[in-house]
Amino acid sequence: MPVISFANAKGGAGKTTAALLLATEVAERGKSVTLFDADPQRWISTWSDLPGRPGNIQVISETTPASITEQIMDAAARSDYVIVDLEGTENLIVANTLSVSDLVVIPIQGSSMDARGGAKILNLIKKLEKIVRHDIKHCVVLTRTNAAVTTRALKAVQENLAVAGIDVLLTPIVERAAYRDLFDFGGGLRSQDTRMVSNLDKAKENAEMFAAEILERAMVSPRRRWYDIFKKVS
Repeated sequence: MPVISFANAKGGAGKTTAALLLATEVAERGKSVTLFDADPQRWISTWSDLPGRPGNIQVISETTPASITEQIMDAAARSDYVIVDLEGTENLIVANTLSVSDLVVIPIQGSSMDARGGAKILNLIKKLEKIVRHDIKHCVVLTRTNAAVTTRALKAVQENLAVAGIDVLLTPIVERAAYRDLFDFGGGLRSQDTRMVSNLDKAKENAEMFAAEILERAMVSPRRRWYDIFKKVS
């Protein structure tokens, strides 16, 4: 089923938060998720060891450049969704994962440094498309935005993406305490206590809208046919 990867060549862009929000939102809809933690920081793995991890989310943290493609194919055969949190560098694990992804999501904060990291992934996608001979669907999600203020740097990033014709989600991921708390206390947004977390309802609404946009874009493409054939003969 759909393989959705999160990548930015700059660390700290918010990709781990975005990947975890999507995984927990999909799990809340009753779908099974295999979540690959391919980031050396291992924040997803740390989260999975906390109480409250949904039973329909499996976390895999042991990957290698040689094994990642087959691991993803195996997971896609048994899970409704496969989500991959990639590390903040350009390497073979990143390249192999992007080449078999149905959707690549590039999280970018409102800064030129994040934009440059995102541009490296966009350039890598272009190179991989020539190698695998098919389009790799991709989009940008703006992360850690301020719900009340749009900064000058963020406006500049938005304008540059628009000029470049890059698909940008209408829903940015707003900076919320509830998202940080996931990594401290585990579970998903619906397991948090409204008495302990400020603006939890707004955080839930933001996450739901973000997930809806991603899932709409992540429809399995026709190339999955050769993906399945490769799986059968490998």
